[in-house]
Amino acid sequence: MPTTESLPEIFLNACLINNFVLSMFLGICPFLGVSGKFETATRMGMAVMFVMLVSSVCASGINWLLIRVGAEYLRLICYIAVIASAVQLVEMFLKKFSPALFRALGIFLPLITTNCAILGVALFQTQKGYDLIQCIVYALGAGAGFTLALTIMAGLRESLELADVPDVVKGTALTLMVAGILSLAFMGFQGLSG
Repeated sequence: MPTTESLPEIFLNACLINNFVLSMFLGICPFLGVSGKFETATRMGMAVMFVMLVSSVCASGINWLLIRVGAEYLRLICYIAVIASAVQLVEMFLKKFSPALFRALGIFLPLITTNCAILGVALFQTQKGYDLIQCIVYALGAGAGFTLALTIMAGLRESLELADVPDVVKGTALTLMVAGILSLAFMGFQGLSG
């Protein structure tokens, strides 16, 4: 069943209204782990956006093919294989062209493979019945929303390093409180949906 949403609606829905990190709570591991520095968070967001885009386009084609051959039950395993391949591509590219970023992202780069936000993009677009263009816009919106959440959190964490914060809430406790407040702020975008 094809959707009647316009492309800007799809983008805003994925980016702000139903932000994968701050509204759906998918992809929390890199959100909390890589958001310590703004530059690292931005680059991680771009890597995740690229993997989301490649996975989304491939998932659209795979879904079309699986429906044609009557093997829809293979969706999940096929999507996971595509995501793992896209992450390997990003990992090889970064290792070759930006070794410093490759080291800075550390364990979080291979963990993109298990990032449920990326798998969520593939599954949600299939569930919503998006065509190829809508899938691309949805993936770009989800990636932009992921990058937005990461960079906002990184900016806040860098600012809080300069603030006089009581020792009781420094570190993980403060990070989780800021993440919760940021999530509440993003709930305000729920009013944008029809």
